[in-house]
Amino acid sequence: MEDRVLEFSESSATVELAAHALGVEPERIAKTLSFKKDDSCILVLTAGDARIDNRKFKERFGFKAKMPTADEVLLLVGHPVGGVCPFGINEGIDVYLDVSLKRFTTVFPAVGSGSSAIELDLEELYRYSNAAGWVDVCKLPEGANE
Repeated sequence: MEDRVLEFSESSATVELAAHALGVEPERIAKTLSFKKDDSCILVLTAGDARIDNRKFKERFGFKAKMPTADEVLLLVGHPVGGVCPFGINEGIDVYLDVSLKRFTTVFPAVGSGSSAIELDLEELYRYSNAAGWVDVCKLPEGANE
């Protein structure tokens, strides 16, 4: 997959910056969110325009959605904030894909740095992220197609 990695001269560390660097709609950016779970964390990939629904999150995972600090993210996940992705992460971290991504044929997750991405279809994303499963823990902005 290395030959498909896109490297940018500009930052792609946020949804908006990544969308600009790629020339795509922000919602097609697969943002990777990390949430503290005991002494570790889990990762949830969502569409760029999706927001975590705290009630759905707690119902699904059994704990409150709390994000680790930037230092904790680097230590727990192995990637810095802005480059967090489900690839090449530390052992023992469960990865989940939110159904908000299913609106698209392909999406663009980061690849470990704040200036990289890769275009993957959903089957590839599921396989290469070693996802534990699909979840429904987000809400979309009003008017977004589901």
